[in-house]
Amino acid sequence: MRLTDFWQRMTDHFGAAYADTFARDHVMAELGGRTVHEALDAGWSAKEVWRVVCSVMGVPAEKR
Repeated sequence: MRLTDFWQRMTDHFGAAYADTFARDHVMAELGGRTVHEALDAGWSAKEVWRVVCSVMGVPAEKR
């Protein structure tokens, strides 16, 4: 998954105003105690991070 696709999915699910706030502020144990931004900066792939977001936040299957 390309990073642009990841951010589009984040925006589609959370909305333009909240996607970046969520990615910056929400720490997830499944990402090693990191936020989305921190996980991506640490080398996690966009696909891995998206899978974690989907699992933690209950993203519907049709949006995964």
